[in-house]
Amino acid sequence: MPTNGINRALKLQFGLINYDNRYLTAEAFGFKVNASGTSMKKKQIWTLEQDEQDGQAVFLRSHLGRYLASDKDGKITCGAEKPDPDCRFLIVPQSDGRWALQSESYQRYFGGSADYLSCFAQVIGEQELWAIHLALHPQASLLSVARKRYAHLAASDGEISVDSNIPWGVDSLVTLVYLDGKYSLKTCDSRFLSNDGKLVKENTNTTSFTLELKSGKLAFKDCDGKYLTPVGPTGTLRSGRCSKPGKDELFDLEESHPQVVFQAANKRFVSVKQGVSISANQDVETDMETFQMEIDKESKKSMFRTNGGSYWTLVTHGEIQSTATEVEVNTMFDIEWRGQRVALKASNGKYVCTKKNGQLSAVSDTVGDDELFLMKLINRPMLILRGENGFVCHHKNSNTLDANRSIYDIFLLIFNDGAYHVKSVNGKFWYVSSSGLVCSDGEKPEDFFLEFLEHGRIAIKGSNGKYLRGDQGGTLMGDGTSVDISSLWEY
Repeated sequence: MPTNGINRALKLQFGLINYDNRYLTAEAFGFKVNASGTSMKKKQIWTLEQDEQDGQAVFLRSHLGRYLASDKDGKITCGAEKPDPDCRFLIVPQSDGRWALQSESYQRYFGGSADYLSCFAQVIGEQELWAIHLALHPQASLLSVARKRYAHLAASDGEISVDSNIPWGVDSLVTLVYLDGKYSLKTCDSRFLSNDGKLVKENTNTTSFTLELKSGKLAFKDCDGKYLTPVGPTGTLRSGRCSKPGKDELFDLEESHPQVVFQAANKRFVSVKQGVSISANQDVETDMETFQMEIDKESKKSMFRTNGGSYWTLVTHGEIQSTATEVEVNTMFDIEWRGQRVALKASNGKYVCTKKNGQLSAVSDTVGDDELFLMKLINRPMLILRGENGFVCHHKNSNTLDANRSIYDIFLLIFNDGAYHVKSVNGKFWYVSSSGLVCSDGEKPEDFFLEFLEHGRIAIKGSNGKYLRGDQGGTLMGDGTSVDISSLWEY
């Protein structure tokens, strides 16, 4: 199976912050551009695209799908539907991690504040410097470009090792924490990577890195100007000797698919331990009982990948085996969300049931106990939610939650027999109040249900049977009657 990036590399989206601490903003009206944004919402998010032929030049695409451009007089526009020569910029990284953006055609630098933006400066001054605030969801898999291996927590060695062929299990989840223009790497057990390769509890100078981009890949520069690199046979992640990033110092962030464990009605875990047949016959959860759930963007059906890289597939007589190497119609399953349990429907229109010997077969027309499974998400112990208008974060002065912030809070997700409890930073639990507000100061936990409905997005249902949604005012509510864009969350 391909070890060089088995999942989609995340498109680099970010906010650009000027010397005045304001975000570069693309207004919907007249395709105007200013640097007046006080936080990173939709209008402040830019996508970096590279010229396929020439790796040096970049294009900056606004949320409206239009490209930033500068003419020979330094006038800035953002109306081009396709990138032309005036849209070509060069990134000139500075030692503090900020960027200068230089027009490739005219060699001038882009800068300014408020409505006064131009690309006419001949030298880089404070006004021509931009800080980068990544806008993608901060939980991902980290792939070393040179080693073609994934980073994972090696808890016994107290390090992050870059030696996994596939990003499997909770240990492969990396959370990027943004603070004052710098990024820290947080492991699934809530420790931070220090530049000497050790994992520490506190986020300090030695755990803070500036991000640099080189031909679409990321490099992490530490407080001493050195770069993170995999070292030695296990690929211990730490700062190396280089003060310039080469291939060894480059990384891709890849989307982290949900990975799940299934428990059948016989109380055993579904496994591939016994060979190709998928059977519920194990008493412990290992990599063999963990399956990656990949949701098809078009049909919204689910595929289940094993840690060997093959997919569950429907074979003759309704049996489910792990013999498919490619995605096709027989590898697609519909999931029915039934509160604390799920039912799976195969491509033959039949429900998957657990036979007496534990073997899974799609032979049932209706759902009874043998067709129900407990499904547990294992690779999101820390929950970060991003909706259509921003991240979920504690409200400053009350027990409610905002759903429109450019910064995020990290919540704990605790599994409870097919449901989940959400624990706040303060140790209290989420609940839905009688007026439909989601509150974060509960003394005792309340059940929430996760429904994996789309590629990269979940819906969350409260105990009241209603969906969590962000309202117009930016508050997180628990009163949604159906699933729409306001109630789908990147997680």
